[in-house]
Amino acid sequence: QVQLVESGGGLVQAGGSLRLSCAVSGSIFSILAMGWYRQAPGKQRDLVASITTYSTTNYADSVKGRFTISRDNAKNTVYLQMNSLKPEDTAVYYCNAQKRISGLGYNDYWGQGTQVTVSP
Repeated sequence: QVQLVESGGGLVQAGGSLRLSCAVSGSIFSILAMGWYRQAPGKQRDLVASITTYSTTNYADSVKGRFTISRDNAKNTVYLQMNSLKPEDTAVYYCNAQKRISGLGYNDYWGQGTQVTVSP
């Protein structure tokens, strides 16, 4: 089992910066990838950024060049540095972990989410 706890959300003005943290605990062995997703009211949950075991990163087109995902293995923490924030970045941000359960399958684990609000 994996537990994820997000923190660092808040209210910022457009153009500002914010850093989100995701603390990972439990059985972290065999985690394939970590990611940040976001969901605005009435909208679907979309991938923002991800990082694999081999440190390969992936970003949504809307955040490329502005957001950076990173991890600190010693602290079992994944970060999302968000710069040049825009009002359309406003959403609840969720941390995600994919853990291998077989040679082909995996389980998804989710944090409770942290609110990010960007004012004009």
